[in-house]
Amino acid sequence: MNRDSIVPTPLRHVPWRLLALVVAIGGFGLVVLYSAAGGNIRPWAMSQGTRFAMFIGLAILISWAGEERLKRAAMPTYGILVFLLLLVELFGFVGGGSRRWLDLGFIRLQPSELMKPVIVLAVARFYDMLPAGEIRRFSAIWPPALLIGVPAALVLVQPDLGTALMICGGGVTVAFLAGVPLRLFGGAALALAAAFPIALSFMHDYQRDRIEIFLNPESDPLGTGYHIIQSKIAIGSGGLFGKGFLAGTQSHLDYLPERHTDFVFATMAEEWGLVGGVALILAFLLVIRWGMRVAGRAKGRFARLTAAGLATTIFFYVAINLAMVMGLAPVVGIPLPLVSFGGSAMMTVLICIGMLMAIDRSAQRP
Repeated sequence: MNRDSIVPTPLRHVPWRLLALVVAIGGFGLVVLYSAAGGNIRPWAMSQGTRFAMFIGLAILISWAGEERLKRAAMPTYGILVFLLLLVELFGFVGGGSRRWLDLGFIRLQPSELMKPVIVLAVARFYDMLPAGEIRRFSAIWPPALLIGVPAALVLVQPDLGTALMICGGGVTVAFLAGVPLRLFGGAALALAAAFPIALSFMHDYQRDRIEIFLNPESDPLGTGYHIIQSKIAIGSGGLFGKGFLAGTQSHLDYLPERHTDFVFATMAEEWGLVGGVALILAFLLVIRWGMRVAGRAKGRFARLTAAGLATTIFFYVAINLAMVMGLAPVVGIPLPLVSFGGSAMMTVLICIGMLMAIDRSAQRP
């Protein structure tokens, strides 16, 4: 009997192996949060598990949307989010010294998080509409630069440097994959390098401190360098196999700040060691590899650029967070998706996975 005749049509093209891998990463994250709370499920693990189940369902719903609907929705959704970012500047909720949220009563919406996958859609849609002969002209660079620069600037003044960098990274990646000449990227890089001293003068004090501490964390070991130093101690003390589940000292004795959010990888590495850290990184790499394979199987230019851009967005999340907790990059507040406590990064990454599944489903249709 043909298996396709038994499996319902809506479930026939769902990549169950990928979803099992994503659930495994999320489930391991719940275990780490349970340990970070000292063996208590209530503070973080329970609410995180509820959000995870909701967003997995959202990803499956998005996978049924289809490539054409994503294409039609790209520019209107981008416009709506830019408008919401403007509303954040005018009426946004202030928390932790930043104005990043719109308080809707039943939920606090963070439009900048949604902009990370949507900027990929918008730039991919632009290059999909651009004639092939125009790709080496200036008309191929200034419209996407505007598409990327407007939301990035609005996010930067919130202030949220990490999210602004993610938006720029996603959009620039799509432009690069679309075939924009390298000399244009070289010119842009030189312009950014020349403008960096000016940008530094506009940064908040804590942002400048993060850059200086990244270069020399020991210059202020009890102040701004404390996070990175304690994170390195936690990761290094885990050794090969870790101290054991619920046996971490840096996290349980409150030496490690933000042990359940931005520095959750350090919490995990202390208890699970190098083996646990490598296993988690490999799991993320398998998800990213699947996303790039979806890009390779996609039929149209929009689908290929979108799939590659979304996979790269997930990569940026993981790479920036790991570099941050290991002291290889400044602390910019990028969480480890599916593992760190909080719904924003989890929602963004599962939306990316849902759209990748939608593109893959469209590619499998005859």
